Amino acid sequence: MTTGPSDTMQLNNHTDLEVGSSHLNADGADDFSDPFDIANTKNASFQALKRWREAALVLNASRRFRYTLDLRKAEEKEQRRRMIRAHAQVIRAALLFKLAGQRAIVLGTEVSPPAPTGDYGISLEQLASVTRDHNLSALQQYGGAKGLSEKLKTDLDSGIADDDVELSKRKNMFGANTYPMKKGRSFLRFVWEAWQDLTLIILIVSAVLSLALGIHTKGLKEGWYDGGSIAFAVLLVILVTATSDYRQSLRFQNLNEEKRNIQVEVIRDSRREKISIYEIVVGDVVPLSIGDQVPADGVLISGHSLAIDESSMTGESKIVNKNQKAPFLMAGCKVADGAGTMLVTGVGINTEWGLLMASISEDTGEETPLQVRLNGVATFIGIVGLAVALFVLIVLLCRFFTGNTKNPDGTTQFVHGKTSVSKSIDGVVHIITAAVTIVVVAVPEGLPLAVTLTLAYSMKKMMADKALVRRLSACETMGSATTICSDKTGTLTLNQMTVVEAYIGEKKLDPPEDGSQLHSAVSSLLDEGITQNTSGSVFASKDGKGIEVSGSPTEKAILSWGVKMGMKFKVVRSQSIILHVSPFNSTKKRGGVAVRERSGSQVHMHWKGAAEIILASCTQYLDSNGCLQSIEKEKDFFKEAIEDMAAKSLRCVAMAYRTCNVDEVPTDEEQLARWVLPEDGLILLAILGIKDPCRPGVKDAVTQCRDSGIKVRMVTGDNIQTARAIALECGILTSNAEVTEFEVIEGKTFREFSEKEREQVAKRMSVMGRSSPSDKLLLVQTLRKLGEVVAVTGDGTNDAPALHEADIGLSMGIQGTEVAKESSDIIILDDNFASVVKVVRWGRSVYANIQKFIQFQLTVNVAALVINVVAAVSSGDVPLNTVQLLWVNLIMDTLGALALATEPPTDHLMHRPPVGRREPLVTNILWRNLFIQALYQVGILLVLNFQGKSILSLEHDDPKHANMVKNTLIFNTFVFCQARLHIKPQTSN
Repeated sequence: MTTGPSDTMQLNNHTDLEVGSSHLNADGADDFSDPFDIANTKNASFQALKRWREAALVLNASRRFRYTLDLRKAEEKEQRRRMIRAHAQVIRAALLFKLAGQRAIVLGTEVSPPAPTGDYGISLEQLASVTRDHNLSALQQYGGAKGLSEKLKTDLDSGIADDDVELSKRKNMFGANTYPMKKGRSFLRFVWEAWQDLTLIILIVSAVLSLALGIHTKGLKEGWYDGGSIAFAVLLVILVTATSDYRQSLRFQNLNEEKRNIQVEVIRDSRREKISIYEIVVGDVVPLSIGDQVPADGVLISGHSLAIDESSMTGESKIVNKNQKAPFLMAGCKVADGAGTMLVTGVGINTEWGLLMASISEDTGEETPLQVRLNGVATFIGIVGLAVALFVLIVLLCRFFTGNTKNPDGTTQFVHGKTSVSKSIDGVVHIITAAVTIVVVAVPEGLPLAVTLTLAYSMKKMMADKALVRRLSACETMGSATTICSDKTGTLTLNQMTVVEAYIGEKKLDPPEDGSQLHSAVSSLLDEGITQNTSGSVFASKDGKGIEVSGSPTEKAILSWGVKMGMKFKVVRSQSIILHVSPFNSTKKRGGVAVRERSGSQVHMHWKGAAEIILASCTQYLDSNGCLQSIEKEKDFFKEAIEDMAAKSLRCVAMAYRTCNVDEVPTDEEQLARWVLPEDGLILLAILGIKDPCRPGVKDAVTQCRDSGIKVRMVTGDNIQTARAIALECGILTSNAEVTEFEVIEGKTFREFSEKEREQVAKRMSVMGRSSPSDKLLLVQTLRKLGEVVAVTGDGTNDAPALHEADIGLSMGIQGTEVAKESSDIIILDDNFASVVKVVRWGRSVYANIQKFIQFQLTVNVAALVINVVAAVSSGDVPLNTVQLLWVNLIMDTLGALALATEPPTDHLMHRPPVGRREPLVTNILWRNLFIQALYQVGILLVLNFQGKSILSLEHDDPKHANMVKNTLIFNTFVFCQARLHIKPQTSN
């Protein structure tokens, strides 16, 4: 996982409107009337986090918050990050100043080229100084990227050799692309933290006092029982807590490792292949496109409109354009726009990113909505428990010192002026122990453990179901989702695209790969447009027997079609020179390139994009015989062809071109970078219909969502007819005849509505076609305003705002860009909509399991609390002592939490409506079940407490023995009641 601008924003934004919106009063200030308001906990500000901690009862706050973000450490981490950035900037500025001075002294002289070191013509220190200091003059004296590549024995076109010996040699010489990670905390550290809990400290003190009291009154042989048992129970609690925390820490470390191990595309042996970011070596040639993370330090080889977001390193949200005047690229930054290739010159600890990541430890802790709600519940119960314990303490002390407390043999425990000081102290300690017992009973120690076990178990199982959880809160929030705004390509469809229909001019090719029907001039222009206007590539396979195609699924489909038509990729590409690139943009739905023939002075500008948008810019078309024709008469024919293909759920892509003279193209690099390719007066070359079949099981998954009260909406950039056809195929629309007004809508239409109209339309809308990223964001904002809990799927960089805005952002693991993944809460590893539904099942399971445990835990606590309070007030003694209750709580906390937390999701969960955003955690039905169960248990235990001796015929036995037998029966009955409740917990359903 990388640290981006969102991290900085989260750490610094103390007035995060997304979190605080429900707290803003008329003056714009925060209204803290409800500290546990969890309308929104995503990206919660420090202010909200601190408010939750301050509102939580300090009695066991350390245990309650032990899986959440350490605010003090988070602030320290951000300060250290700023310090490293500032330090690096100061060193760079000083070195640049020094170099400038040296250049002024030796003006007119050249720096001597570096002496070869080992197998390479440049050393690690020389390379690092060039890239770290952004030393452009030194780079130029080395010969730029080309000169450096020669010293690093790298071919800028074919990359380095994909050979283990060569890669190992480079790693030994220049280092590996890894950095030393800070070691996680040891088990003993967790043990140390576990015992620093006020409840446990009180119990430890009680154990010491009880041990001293017992030995003093009963002697060493029998007097250590109570105190030793309490100490043993406390030790067991500490070990269980520490073990749970330690395992959770290891799981988070593994999760972080999984998030950091991103896949990067490199060029080796003229082939494009994806490798782990850790396998990048100095000398690698890395292609970059929108949304990619720069995997290492390097210099730009070539680029078109390449813009880099360097905020993760500089701390400034500024997009920096990269060209030959500013060629240095820093690891950890993101590609914001354009495309290019880079030569890797620094990896791992030899980069600023490596230094930064090695100096900080990543903390994935966070508050989740359930934790916040449970903090509220636990706070309330803790306060009630303390109040009751204080009340009992006062009553018992009053009874003791007024002579109303009797010994088992009937004698008065305290007689003023006669009872010794030591016996009085013993009696007071005994009373304090009884009060502590009530506190132990009242505080629900199992709640934090249950939440942690449930979330940890769910995260592990969701990973098996192809969902990588980046934010814990998403596990449970997903169970409350009321609508899913899904992408089409790759999520609802297989993302395995093939060209199945092709129109060249007015002629439909049958089969679509039959290039023999085309004039040579048409074939030549088509080949040029396919090979040059693409971010993909065609290369020989490893075995040399075939070819491989790389690029996005759409690019791969078009390139594969070109190859089948007889296109020679490398040959065609070498015949012309790229002058300028206008990268594909999801807002304008098209991308273009200007190329000049090597043998001529004519410039061709090739465009490719959404068929109806390209068609609208065309004034002519080239027929299959190579003759130019006016498009006016045939425009309806082409529109009809596009509609026919769209109705068959085909993605329609058009290719067009226009010509201009070379003197019309700017020659200056800066002017060329700002040059806008002409988009009008185009000549249509081809219209392609690309098939992307629906994923198997998607229709069933959509039906399952509908049955569970979740509305699935499809948001796509495709033609509205294509979107409608796919929606029918997937079951999002039931039938064409039943489609109502505004159920299928274009993004442009949606954005033109007023706010009130938009809210009405959003409720009814199922499909949005030809949508831009801003339309998707607008839809998410509108739905959330209506009170919906929104899940969004996306894979592109432009999906990032919608993923960040949604309650749950789900990015795609295969086709998703790093920017999209970083903005998301869950990564769907197989890009499958069915996996999204599995996440919903697990989310609902988390909520249901926690509710079961709350009912189970609170019933036990209420029953034990009532019986002890009534017995203490009426007789001055408690039937359930500290050791017994600790034992029950211990067994209940571990085994009960484990059993209920690891209960897998069942089918009936998907037949319930979603849990509302503000629905109480403890529902009315849950309260009813809880009180009925507690009443039943309290009734039985009180009968045994007051009538136990007569029921067991113990009236004439020794009072001390009779009390022990009676209390033993009460304890066993209490345990059996919990066992019955544990076997068959009463849920809210």
